[in-house]
Amino acid sequence: MKIQVSGRRMEVEDGLTVMQLMEQQKVETTRHVSVRVNNAFLPLERYECFPLKEGDTVEFLYSSHKEIVNL
Repeated sequence: MKIQVSGRRMEVEDGLTVMQLMEQQKVETTRHVSVRVNNAFLPLERYECFPLKEGDTVEFLYSSHKEIVNL
């Protein structure tokens, strides 16, 4: 299936989850990355189970070390 990742069109396997995509894209420190699918932010706990669909647009938004606040 075809999706768009950070502005690039990609061909990926059907049923790929957000976490699998992050692994393929070598996204490190997933706790410091927000994921937006079709302009909606996805909660961290859904990364492993959220399947992508044909035509989805995925954006990885990184927080810098200084922007992270521990509550």
